[in-house]
Amino acid sequence: MAGAAGPSARAEVSDPVNGAQVPAPRRGPVDSSRPGLFEACARISASRPFELAIVAVILANGVVLGLETYPDLGAAGTALHAVEWIFRVIFVIEIVIRVLAYGRRPQDFFRQGWNVFDFLVIVAIFLPGLHGDSALLRVVRVLRMVRLVRFSPGLRTIVAALWRSLPGIGGFFALAVVTLYVYGMAGWLIFGKVYPEQYGDIGRSLLTLFVLLSLETLPDLIEQGMEVSPWTVLYYGSFVVITVNLLLNILIAVFVNSMEEARRLEMTEGLAPGYDSDGDGVPDEVDRIAISQRLDDLRTLIVELERELRIDRDDGRGRRVLKD
Repeated sequence: MAGAAGPSARAEVSDPVNGAQVPAPRRGPVDSSRPGLFEACARISASRPFELAIVAVILANGVVLGLETYPDLGAAGTALHAVEWIFRVIFVIEIVIRVLAYGRRPQDFFRQGWNVFDFLVIVAIFLPGLHGDSALLRVVRVLRMVRLVRFSPGLRTIVAALWRSLPGIGGFFALAVVTLYVYGMAGWLIFGKVYPEQYGDIGRSLLTLFVLLSLETLPDLIEQGMEVSPWTVLYYGSFVVITVNLLLNILIAVFVNSMEEARRLEMTEGLAPGYDSDGDGVPDEVDRIAISQRLDDLRTLIVELERELRIDRDDGRGRRVLKD
């Protein structure tokens, strides 16, 4: 590569928004200084035909898993068993190529979570306790289908969003449990003696309300409640508004926010090191611009506040005098 810079140098490109120089995207594990085998593996692992071939093999593996669920396969069962070993060989070759693509630093392969998952799923089938037709082996083989997520940026973003939303979902889950428990106790007090099958104890009351979240039993429950008192409509109406509408919207908001964060992280993942040092999915250059804009806004607010309070800076030492 003619005119290549040293290993510490990084190429920069111009930002089309503000003209600032930002680091150029990384090109992956390819390194021209590696021997021919490593460089060839890097080209193969980064090629589109290689990815499409692995996706096809994973899909074929899923078809074979489905066929094996049918009983009395006879000779076809032996053939499917042989095909399974072919899949194992292909997946092992895939992992070897992808590890060799990192050249003299194979440990970099395990810096990405999806690479670790692929490695564990493929290596697990060779463990001594996973031979034969055990249920655990079938689970490991089914997990191969999850590897399709790695080849789809959209699916990776969704999975990353689900993972990042777990803290928010935990808070939502706690709020939902408290709400269900309060309404469950209220339902037991109101309907416990009249409808013991549905509200006879706190367990049955919670189960009835949990099924009500689908709204399928709402007409029947309202009809039963009207026989007790017309005021029970407020009980069911408030439950539907708070749980089905309010809590569901909170859950959607948490997931949408996580989707946006995951999308930004996906965009900056392939960029050069240092481009997003704080790992928030927003490039550091944008962070600096945002901070500068906020400081400018703060200065403007201070000037407007001083003008409203009619405050002057009468000398360089910063003393302020209130005007009459």
